[in-house]
Amino acid sequence: MKVEKTDTLIVGGGQSGIAMSEHLTDLGIPHIVLERKRVAERWRSERWDSLVANGPAWHDRFPGMEFEDINPDAFPPKEQMASYLEAYANMINAPIRTGVDVKSVRKREGQTGFIATTSDGEIAAERIVAATGPFQVADYPDLVPQETEVMQIHSSDYKNPDQLPAGAVLVVGGGASGAQIAEELHRAGRQVYLSIGEHYRPPRCYRGRDYVWWLGVLGKWDEINTKSRKKHVAFAVSGYDGGKTIDFRKFANQGITIVGKTASYDDGIVHFADDLVTNLADGDSAYLDMLREADAYVERNGVELPSDPEAWEIQPDAPCIQNPLQRLDLKEGNVNAIVWATGFKFDFSWLEVDVFDEKGAPVHKRGIAAERGIYFLGLPELTNRASSFIYGCWYDAKYIATHIGVQRNYSAYEKAG
Repeated sequence: MKVEKTDTLIVGGGQSGIAMSEHLTDLGIPHIVLERKRVAERWRSERWDSLVANGPAWHDRFPGMEFEDINPDAFPPKEQMASYLEAYANMINAPIRTGVDVKSVRKREGQTGFIATTSDGEIAAERIVAATGPFQVADYPDLVPQETEVMQIHSSDYKNPDQLPAGAVLVVGGGASGAQIAEELHRAGRQVYLSIGEHYRPPRCYRGRDYVWWLGVLGKWDEINTKSRKKHVAFAVSGYDGGKTIDFRKFANQGITIVGKTASYDDGIVHFADDLVTNLADGDSAYLDMLREADAYVERNGVELPSDPEAWEIQPDAPCIQNPLQRLDLKEGNVNAIVWATGFKFDFSWLEVDVFDEKGAPVHKRGIAAERGIYFLGLPELTNRASSFIYGCWYDAKYIATHIGVQRNYSAYEKAG
């Protein structure tokens, strides 16, 4: 079988793959983008119906094209996000092949580069860019046996309230997904238990400016400051319902039962950690710190922005917070469904090269792996906290494309004379 050849093979046709393709095209570097399904597939079929972007349209986009038919301050729904990415790929003539699954990538024996085995044949490439993003495999604890009568579903498979059986629902996870799904279920008339652990809940908007703007002017996208931020905690911010601050105390006062981190399961009973009050207090502390930093920025720089006293109000504790629930009998509580909004884990099993640590996480520096010719793009904190956002991956891709161009010059060098 004839082996196709290219300089750079990009695996993944979402926002990272498209961004990478644009910069390689600008540098005149031959490449191919392979996507196992459709362009921006995760936006199309692997999210719930009411999902919107976490950032406003003016910000969560590539520099080269604005969204059409939407207010710049609005949050694009998932269908519009997918259409935007597809239109952008067409605009830059990205060489994307859809419906092609990459089975494996291995180093070539006795020569440079790699050989990719795909569902459509083999491709030899000098470089591989893994642009499959941070949301690869659903990750949730093996606590509740699958043979129980309670339906269990990950947030990536959740679509809408009608998908779940009648009765109460336990939503596990205090990030954007868990908060949005819990609120949607509550609005649909369901009794909802929302289990939260450590989390970071910033203001959606403060003094008339969206949170992403504050991240920019305060230097928090890059985290160039002296006070480190807690990492690996749930990030509770969303554009749901026009965009508003996620407030677990408000949820509780509206009727959602907030509980601590889901700790264990035994004979029909879910047990929760005794950490709810602490987690809420820590979340409030980080939230208020953000407001203080914003006020200090306004005063220091003489920026004219309206005051926002309501943002400082902390709602009173509902009974479920005053006396946190420690255990939930699923049958007694009529809980017939559990939604695990507990995030994702990596799956790079197709990439058969020595670039991973003992936990299977990529070892890299700004996306450049230890194995020459292997790159990663779109992962959380790849360069900074913007790296998994649509605009952040575009700038990371530019850096990696520049590195690829430099490496090509080394390979092409011939000594004069």
